[in-house]
Amino acid sequence: MAEYDVVVLGSGPGGYVAAIRAGQLGMKTAIVERDALGGICLNWGCIPSKALLRNAEVLSLINHSEEFGITVDGVKADFSRAIDRSRRVVDRLTRGVATLLRRNGVEHVVGTGSLTNATTIHVDGPEGTKALTADNVIVATGARQRDIPALAIDGETVITSREALALERAPKKAVIIGGGATGCEFAYMWRAYGTDVTIVELLPRLVPNGDEEISAQLERSFRRQGIQMATDAQVQGIAVNDGTAKVSILTKGENSILDADIVLVAVGVEGNTDKIGLETVGVEVDRSFIPIDDMMKTNVKGIYAIGDVTGKMLLAHVASAQGVTAVEHIAGLNPQPLDYAQIPSAIYCRPQVASFGMTEEQATEEGYTVKIGKFPLAASGKALALNEAEGMVKLVVDAEIGEVLGAHMIGAEVTELLGELGMTRLLEATTTELGWLVHPHPTISEALKEAALAAEGEAIHI
Repeated sequence: MAEYDVVVLGSGPGGYVAAIRAGQLGMKTAIVERDALGGICLNWGCIPSKALLRNAEVLSLINHSEEFGITVDGVKADFSRAIDRSRRVVDRLTRGVATLLRRNGVEHVVGTGSLTNATTIHVDGPEGTKALTADNVIVATGARQRDIPALAIDGETVITSREALALERAPKKAVIIGGGATGCEFAYMWRAYGTDVTIVELLPRLVPNGDEEISAQLERSFRRQGIQMATDAQVQGIAVNDGTAKVSILTKGENSILDADIVLVAVGVEGNTDKIGLETVGVEVDRSFIPIDDMMKTNVKGIYAIGDVTGKMLLAHVASAQGVTAVEHIAGLNPQPLDYAQIPSAIYCRPQVASFGMTEEQATEEGYTVKIGKFPLAASGKALALNEAEGMVKLVVDAEIGEVLGAHMIGAEVTELLGELGMTRLLEATTTELGWLVHPHPTISEALKEAALAAEGEAIHI
């Protein structure tokens, strides 16, 4: 008889959520973690970066206080204290995860786990080694920065987001390689603290997987903030000498050199699939990621995989949802398969960027006849009151039935609007229902109502 019903390898937002759900369902559960509970997201990703971004927002607000009729003299921004605050936030949350695991009867086993067969995990920990047996194993080991020869990371001058979140001072001059979520968030944060920032993006625009209009708006906003961008640019190499980097880039056939005291590499990840025994038990791995089915099952019976290690979508909320799906399947329940096309994504720079579902281009390629509903935040009373009038809400709508196929937003706190859009989709509502719904005034959420009305040619405030 197995010692556990479920053993989870890794305690990130997928792993710890899976373990807690298993405990709730009455299964004897253990979670194996060699580092701090919460994984990269909680300790060196989502949470500390958002704490630092909040610091940057406060600093930016103070620096623009004259616009509110408030004069502030002698502003002193201590970046090291911002880092300290972010670590306090992390510490509080990691202790919270430990409490939740205990409350749900989950055993926390400290150490590095590896599979010796489909039901046995060997754990090498600070108190020696031990073997755990389980009917089901959930691999939630996450992902890490991929080794790219042209972007050799030394951990001091050429760094990843992990090292960036521990810097005691903001760099004077930074080059950020990658114009996705991580690159944009660090660009905004460092710029707020006075860093001379350049983003280098291989594709033609920032946030290249998002809506083109939203990307253009973000680029305009970043230029106003003094953030420089090189798009359609390929990094040829990085030379480091005495703590200073020279980044060689090729842009539209022209070579140039960017100087920096910090280079942040924010592109390319690979799954943490090595040294955990997957090859021993025959779990399939494809280019460092573990293929899974709709219930998170691998090709080996009783072994599941969730989160970044699957390569599906590298988002914390996806990992958590996958964890719940896997456990409920193990428990004999009937969880609904995840619709990855409808997963929301959020970028927490200023202005924020939020998206959901298909872009206008994707919807057209899928064969839909599309209509668009837009509402500029310049027409939002709440946005104007906040002095945050840049941005818009854009809805991509099926012209035939009014179904919301996608939403793409940029502006103040637009990430908070994603929940309403998700519920709209879940309940199969259309622009008619979204336009009917009475929203509180004045709020940013009114922009959703107005965009829905705009799609039908009925907008009131534009």
